[in-house]
Amino acid sequence: MKQKNTILLPKEERLLENLGENIKLARKRRGITTQQLAERAGIGRTTLWHVEKGSGHISIAVILRVLSVLGLTDDLKKIALDDTFGRKLQDAGLLNKKQAKK
Repeated sequence: MKQKNTILLPKEERLLENLGENIKLARKRRGITTQQLAERAGIGRTTLWHVEKGSGHISIAVILRVLSVLGLTDDLKKIALDDTFGRKLQDAGLLNKKQAKK
């Protein structure tokens, strides 16, 4: 089955590129080679290259494995943790329901 190519907006592409760069810097700070990280994460060096490049076709599971090897899985827990906008929408919906009951 052929996989669809996801079209990313420039802002989204920059976010992935920044994530890749952060992962690359974390690897270098730890003195781990690309070969070592790829082996420990159970992926190929080419896949790791795509992770560090911020390619949009890399799965979150692969990124999780790389973060795990680097000891950074807690960073993943922070994604969407503080959903301020969603809470405002929820609160607005609750207020509308209360006003409708009156």
